[in-house]
Amino acid sequence: MELVFRLVCNGELSLARVLRKNILDKVDQKKLLRCANSDQPLAARGVAARPGTLHDFHSHEIAEQLTLLDAELFYKIEIPEVLLWAKEQNEEKSPNLTQFTEHFNNMSYWVRSIIMLQEKAQDRERLLLKFIKIMKHLRKLNNFNSYLAILSALDSAPIRRLEWQKQTSEGLAEYCTLIDSSSSFRAYRAALSEVEPPCIPYLGLILQDLTFVHLGNPDYIDGKVNFSKRWQQFNILDSMRCFQQAHYDIRRNDDIINFFNDFSDHLAEEALWELSLKIKPRNITRRKTDREEKT
Repeated sequence: MELVFRLVCNGELSLARVLRKNILDKVDQKKLLRCANSDQPLAARGVAARPGTLHDFHSHEIAEQLTLLDAELFYKIEIPEVLLWAKEQNEEKSPNLTQFTEHFNNMSYWVRSIIMLQEKAQDRERLLLKFIKIMKHLRKLNNFNSYLAILSALDSAPIRRLEWQKQTSEGLAEYCTLIDSSSSFRAYRAALSEVEPPCIPYLGLILQDLTFVHLGNPDYIDGKVNFSKRWQQFNILDSMRCFQQAHYDIRRNDDIINFFNDFSDHLAEEALWELSLKIKPRNITRRKTDREEKT
């Protein structure tokens, strides 16, 4: 997950390896490898592409249902789970946080798959634009979790390397500015500080901040409790607690929820690359250049 990796990494390679392995790469590898190594056609590998079906629903309705699912999982997370994860990265001690992270990853891979399984370029373009519209409504709902899950999909290498209309690429770039990692995610932090709850923050950054505090400050100084470290941890966790106290008022839409199918219908990273290279081979630009020189 290139975008999420850059968010967590932010120049700290050793920390990035820990977070990327233990926080953001919780996809079921056995399932993905079975899918990638199958001899069946991609569309027949147990992945329900449901081409065009997403367009049956309004973008704001999809955003609401994504927010409903996120909220249900977000409210279950216990604050001690988050603090323990920053220290130990133990799934058993942080089951609700782990479930929330897996939900993020599955959603992101589902978005990638549903786009890449479209055979026609115009259908892929139409779906990408659909997800950009959904992101617009997610921003209005202060749901930064699904916002970033979709953005990480649209900005993933297998999708980004394909050819898109200029206005589509520019539109996507505009949404990327919110999570620009320069200046310690200043734009995102500023937006988060101004939102009126309810809100679902991006937990990856919360975990990153907690990990920085944990690794960069000792628990004790001269045999005494380091209250400065404890205060920093409290401030980070208290903001999350405040967001958990404000609930969304969204009615469940079973048609859309069933369409999501827990985002379980998705391809593996290897299969996504296979599709991407089938659509646009690596040396296609070079071959075109060679032909132009010969003529």
